[in-house]
Order: sequence, then structure tokens, then C-alpha cells
Amino acid sequence: MAQTNVLVLDEHRTVPPDLRSALERVGARVHVRTPTDVLAASPGRLPDVTVMLAHAGLSPHTVRAVARRLDDDGRRPSVVAFAEQDLHLLGSHVHAGCDYLVPPFHADLVLARLRNCDERARFSRTMEDVTAHAELLSYERELEIGREIQLGFLPDALPSPPGWEIHVRFRPARTVAGDFYDVFEIVNRRRLALVVADVCDKGVGAALFMALIRSLLRHTAEQSGLQSLIAAELLGEETTWAEHSRAIPVVGATPLLNAVVGTNNYLTRNHIRQGYFATMFFGVLDPGTGNLVYINGGHNPPVLVSASGAEPVLLMPTGPAVGVIPDVDFSLGYAQLSPGDTLFIYTDGVTEARSESGRFFGEEEMLRQLAEAAVRGEELLDHMDGALSEFVGPAEQSDDITMMAVHWRPPGTPAD
Repeated sequence: MAQTNVLVLDEHRTVPPDLRSALERVGARVHVRTPTDVLAASPGRLPDVTVMLAHAGLSPHTVRAVARRLDDDGRRPSVVAFAEQDLHLLGSHVHAGCDYLVPPFHADLVLARLRNCDERARFSRTMEDVTAHAELLSYERELEIGREIQLGFLPDALPSPPGWEIHVRFRPARTVAGDFYDVFEIVNRRRLALVVADVCDKGVGAALFMALIRSLLRHTAEQSGLQSLIAAELLGEETTWAEHSRAIPVVGATPLLNAVVGTNNYLTRNHIRQGYFATMFFGVLDPGTGNLVYINGGHNPPVLVSASGAEPVLLMPTGPAVGVIPDVDFSLGYAQLSPGDTLFIYTDGVTEARSESGRFFGEEEMLRQLAEAAVRGEELLDHMDGALSEFVGPAEQSDDITMMAVHWRPPGTPAD
């Protein structure tokens, strides 16, 4: 056994001569302290001890307090109570879980007790390590299962109407993410729903709310999309686009509003105490005309990158984040895509990406990179990926990153 550091705890800083002699004979290094000495010591100023010999005249409460103080300082000694004459004092310490040592303090007996304490300490540390490792493996397995379930909520393939390309980059900061995206057809496949959202926070809790919100949005949009189509056909109306009057299109706006408003009301009615909410961009695209009606619920403004080289158009928020304010009104926004344009939708993991020095990528740099990039959808994402990687460098990814590019190919341009 290596040299044992022993703390003798006594109110008067005295050690029975035969006990001290026995400790010295077995090669133990002895430190003598009062309870006050230990409790008042500054962090890092306590001796590194593996065994604490506490005088039985001290109360078990005091001994526990000293043991906790040593534990706080990174020491975890085995506690042994000792008595010289009043052996009855040992009873309360034994009931409190301490080992004990009684006279005569022969060197061989003291050495055996120290060895026993050392072996128990080693066993305890081993069991703690095994338990911690098992818990870590279990947690990692649960996270992996959560990741697989979460990926199941993301679309396996993205619909691409004739003449359109849709590409996504999705990089969680952890095993599971709070970001999500979705692309699906509504209104009897006549409209395309585009969703990019970011649930506040990261990790398992955010991932659970991601799954809930995604399911609510998709189910409500698909169901009310059919209803709005039936109503439009009964009225003999097609979707109209009144750019200047901002009239609400009959087909497309109804499922959009129903989905966002219904999800917001459900979350604020049933889950507001959990404190989770989501910023969200939900657009409904008419692939035949490039008309886009959308709700931006407190989300980073998507960027419409024009093939003509015109200034990028930012699709600003039309309402608050989803899940914060009950019965809130969400306004509709409108945009017009032309052949060759690309709509770039993203989460704040892009603008809030940090360099090794802690500097943010920022919206200004993002717009500069978008202006420099080729406007074709997948090429745009490749360019942004490269710009982000170069900016962040070796720094750890601090937030989930999601980017979606929706590109309308000019006539005569071959598909990939």
C-alpha cells in the first residue's frame, strides 16, 4: 500500500501517543486539525488525505460536516471514529456509517484498518466509475434513439415540382436538434408547403417539441388544404394574386393560417408552462406562377436572391414566435419568385455561428456571401457551407444550422 495521508480530527489537536506512534510505524503521514480548521479553510488549502480519524467525542453531525467540506475540496476520505477510553461514544458514529478503531493501537491492527479503508475506497471509486460509465452509455444510447426518431420526422425526400429544385443542409449542434424543416404538397398537390423552424433551446426537450410542432403543422395544413380547395371549387374560384391590394388568395392561405394559428393556440393552451416556443417560417408556394404567401413567426428573415442581380429581398416577420402569445393574429406576407430566383431560408445557427475569437457571422456577412454566390439552389448552399466553415474554423458548432434553398430553374435549363 502506498503512503497513506491521515487526517486526525480532534477538538484539542491531540493524538493519543500510541496511536501516533502506530501511524508513524506504518509509514502514514499525519495531519492534525480541529473541525473549525477544516470548515474555515480556503479552497485548495486542505491536505490531500485518504483517511480521516475522528475523535469519538465529536458529534456525528460535526464529523459529517467536515467530511462534506473535504468532499467539496476534492477529497473523499474514509471516515474512522476512534476512542481512547469512552468506547460507548463510538455507537453514534457506527450508526452514522463510520468505521471504528479502538485501543490498544498496535501498529499491525492500525495497518490492517488503513488497508481495509484503502481497499474500500478503491472499490467505491471503481463502482462509481462503472456506474457513471453505464449511465453515460445508457444516455448516449437514448440520445441515439432520439436522433433516429427525430430523423424520422424529417422528410426522406423533398418534392420537386417541374422546373423547381429544393435542397437542404441540416447540421445539429448535438445528437438531437431543435431545428426542423419540412416540404410537402397540399391542396391536392397544387401548392407546396415550405417550413423551416427553430425551437428555443437545444437537446432532448427541444427535439420533443420539434416533433410535436412539426406534426401539428403538417396535419392541420394537409386537412385544411383539402377543405379550402373544395370551398374554392364550389365558389368557382381559382387562386388570385393581387400584389397591390394584398387580397388573400383563396387556395393556399387558408391551410397556412389554420396551421400556424392552430399550432400556436394548442401550444399556449397546453404547454406554456414548459416554456418552449418556436420561431418559424411557413410559406405556401404556387409552382406554376412563383407566387408565395407566407407567415414569418419571429423567424430570421428568409432572403429572396434574384437572378437579375437586384438587391436581395428580406421576408420580414409577420407575427411573433409560435407558442408565446395566446390567440395572437398572424398576418400574411407575399413574395414573387421569377425564373432563376432562389429563396434562401435559414435558422439563426447561420447568423450566430461563432469564430474561434467569439465573433458572430452576422446577417451582413450572410447577405454579402449570398450576393457573391451563384444563385442556383444547391450551388448557393455549397457556397454558404464553405463560407461558414472558413469563418468558424476549429471552433465548436454552437447552435443547430439549417439552410433551405428553393430555386426556380429558368426555361431551358437542364435539371441536375
